[in-house]
Amino acid sequence: MNVLKPHLQSTVFTLLERQTSQREIQRLTGVDRKTIRRYQAIFASERASEANSPGVTTGSEAADGQTPPPPRPPAIGAQVAAKTFDFARSACEPHREWIEQQARLKRNAQAIYQDLVDQFGFTASYESVKRFVRALRHIDPKQFDRLEFAPGEEAQVDYGEGALTRDPKSGRYRRPRLFVMTLRYSRRSFRRVVWKSSQQVWAQLHEEAFRYFGGVVSYVVLDNLKEGVITPDLYEPELNRLYGAALAHYGVVADPARVRDPNRKGTVENAIQHTQGTALAGRRFESLEAQNRFLEHWETNWASKRIHGSTKRQVEAMFQEEKPHLRPLPATGFRYFTELVRTVYDDTTVRVDHSDYAARPASIGSQVVVRLYETTIEIRDRSTQALLRVHARAARPGSLKLPHNERPFNPSRQTAFLLASAGDIGPQAKALCQHLFDTEGRVGQRAMWGIVGLAKKYPARLVEQACDHAVRNHIHRYKQVRAIVERLFEQALERLDQAPQSTLPLTQDHPLIRPADEYGELFRLCSQNRASNESRPFNNGDGQRAPNRARVISATPASSDDASAPTQTLIADQLSLSTSTGDHSE
Repeated sequence: MNVLKPHLQSTVFTLLERQTSQREIQRLTGVDRKTIRRYQAIFASERASEANSPGVTTGSEAADGQTPPPPRPPAIGAQVAAKTFDFARSACEPHREWIEQQARLKRNAQAIYQDLVDQFGFTASYESVKRFVRALRHIDPKQFDRLEFAPGEEAQVDYGEGALTRDPKSGRYRRPRLFVMTLRYSRRSFRRVVWKSSQQVWAQLHEEAFRYFGGVVSYVVLDNLKEGVITPDLYEPELNRLYGAALAHYGVVADPARVRDPNRKGTVENAIQHTQGTALAGRRFESLEAQNRFLEHWETNWASKRIHGSTKRQVEAMFQEEKPHLRPLPATGFRYFTELVRTVYDDTTVRVDHSDYAARPASIGSQVVVRLYETTIEIRDRSTQALLRVHARAARPGSLKLPHNERPFNPSRQTAFLLASAGDIGPQAKALCQHLFDTEGRVGQRAMWGIVGLAKKYPARLVEQACDHAVRNHIHRYKQVRAIVERLFEQALERLDQAPQSTLPLTQDHPLIRPADEYGELFRLCSQNRASNESRPFNNGDGQRAPNRARVISATPASSDDASAPTQTLIADQLSLSTSTGDHSE
């Protein structure tokens, strides 16, 4: 026979006792009907054994030592009547209006009891408040499988929503993010609220939680949020690099839960609900610091001293048992970093924050991962994350971290292109670029790019003069060459401003200027031609196109006066253009 778990057996027996149908039991519990029928037979045999107990004949009085028969079960479909709660006899009745108000805010009985003690000096027990609140609203608890863990084995983390807090930027109240880490064995929790979350904030909250507990667990169960898990997967989830490095520093293994399976981390889910419903419901804070101080006070005075409903033991007492099993913290804290992806340049370096760092043995053109720490820089292989180089972080931009024996001096296609471009500027520019490559190798190609680029902004002759001055005075720095070019350009502008302004008189007599009479005659003929075209039909009487007037004028023999020949030619050209334009426009 299929053996059910104890909690399912208890549920099935309870439903059978209430005369619930097998179909309804299967819907509520998910147990197959064949299994329900077997347990129904067991339940019936137990009821029969109880019914066969010695009883009393009807109408006779019970004898001493006899067991009375059990009560008759209700009929099918009948509802079991609940006991009527006597509100008048309850110690909470004087505070009924306030308790109803808190219940409407969806605060639980624990939160109401704590505020009754703090604000009204309530002297009765918590059970009295719980019965009173339960009578006001009926809650059907859900059933889940309970997992047991060893002390110091597992912690669960998740985000929730904190209480309303005033935003210092906008001045309005909004809810921050509530981070909760709960130890699975003792249920002791660490709580912090933050405005924004990121990869570094997520890792820092873990580190603060480990320091708060005074030790480290073996496993951390988390949700598949982007701060922790980049790619969710049941077998090989891809963790965030920063988060994975932080857990590796503390020797903790991340165990992401399945997607859409919050029951795997039900402990922290309940802790978040407990925090929101008990500590933060109906409250407002003026700052994050005030809310964090309140959460720490509430954890110390109330949450850690409560008797947990599952274990029936005090949380603080169980935490004291679990604390020796936590692994000790490392001697140093985790070094946070920022991760970048860079391409190895032609000179075997990568550029970070305007400084160059050697990347060998990474090949030229490959991509590497650069981790920026506060004082150092690590260069790692992108696929294997193997450490390639470690450099001290440059103090100022423009620094070069490349040993001289690692500089490549063999020319490449980029070198040939730069030397050819420098030769187009002039021989001195090419000589300077050749000297830069001979002395610095491919590292000097950056300065060569700068010198070649100066010719795009300034005249090439000024760049050539600056390179000549640099070669003669042994100047081999791009910034100095650029300063020389800028100075030469400013001097050229000054000489241009100081040059005497020669004012040339306007003249109307020049071989390239036609006489004004020719233009007057042109305008007159053009106006007559336009007027005649408007009055003349498009076709002549024979149905043929009218001849072009420009051709007629150009075919007219010129007069004996040679001075009028250019005028006739100009008129013919302009009339031809005007007539053709007029024809198209018509």
